[in-house]
Formats: sequence, C-alpha cells, structure tokens
Amino acid sequence: MQKLAIILVTLVTGLITAQTNYEKGMQKAFELWGNNNSVEASNMFERIANAEPDNWLPPYYAAQINIVNSFGEKDEDKLTAQLKKAQDLINDATAISKNNPEILVLQALLYTAWVAFDGATYGPALSAKVASIYAQAEQIAPNNPRVVYCKAEWGIGGAKYFGQDIAPFCSELERALDLFANFKPETPFSPNWGEDRTRMLLEACRK
Repeated sequence: MQKLAIILVTLVTGLITAQTNYEKGMQKAFELWGNNNSVEASNMFERIANAEPDNWLPPYYAAQINIVNSFGEKDEDKLTAQLKKAQDLINDATAISKNNPEILVLQALLYTAWVAFDGATYGPALSAKVASIYAQAEQIAPNNPRVVYCKAEWGIGGAKYFGQDIAPFCSELERALDLFANFKPETPFSPNWGEDRTRMLLEACRK
C-alpha cells in the first residue's frame, strides 16, 4: 500500500512539473513574440509541440507566426519557405484537433497570404477554398469572434476588388466586436486575438 502511494505521488508530481514546464515555455514563447523575436518564438513553440504531442496549441502558434510574417513579404523564396512550414504545422495541429474552427481560420489566413502576395496567380485557385473554409468554420462555431471578423475582412477585400458595397461586411465586424466582449478562451493559452484588428477595420469602414 505504501509503495502504491509513493508511485501515485511520483506520478502526480511528474504531471505537475510537466504542466509547469509547459506553462513556462508557452509564457516565454509569447514574451519573445511580443518583443518582436518572432523566429525565436516560433522555434520555442515548435520545441513545446515536440514535447506536447497531444496539444494543438503549440503548432498552431508556430504556424500563426509564420503566416503573420508572410503578409507583406516580397521575396517569393522566403514566403514559400514560411508558408510551407506553416502548412506543415497546421497539418500537425489538425491531426490533433480535427474540425477546429481556430485552426480552420489559420488555414484560411495561410491561403490569404498567398493571394495577398500575387492575386492574379493565386486568387483564382484559392479564393473559393478560403470562402469554403470560412463557411465550414462558421457552421462549427458561428459565434467565434475570429471566425466572424476574419470572414468579414476577407469579404471586404473581395468587395473592394470587384467594386461592391462593403457595408454588409462592416456590420459583421460590429457583430464580431460584440462577440469579442463576451468571448471566454477555454484555457489561458487558447486563441484570444483579433479584437484590436476588428476595431481598426471598423474605423476604416466608417471613413
């Protein structure tokens, strides 16, 4: 009985230590990212992903960094390398958490980065995919603020390109802002980004 108690205590202690290491690692990675050390942050998220093979969040954030850094990138070789790495990480996250609206939004943003780089080349092939992904994410989580705002931003881009009215999408941005006000992340490290971007887009709508 005493041996069993010792084994249980050891197991619990090990789990607490692992959790503490995970939390410390995630906090450090976010700190690096916040200080504009995005490459180091991405590398740390990848190391955490290797240590936490059943957790979709570390590969998700590593992918997000590579996607965010791809917007505005002019070097096609660098862009291709970043987005290939991001796609591999998205695939890893999806294997852990299927039909996850947060990961679906990230996939749509990855395709959007390609379209932003060269709309004439990538727009015809990827625009329908982006729209389909947002429709899927919206069906799964209609009140997820990132789903609503990212879908609206994609719609605004398309409407401007084709000379159409952006007002319906601006209304969706207002709805997203209301959703952000009531959104509660599942864990301390669950996605909770996008509110500032939504406010900025709304301001542009009102001009």
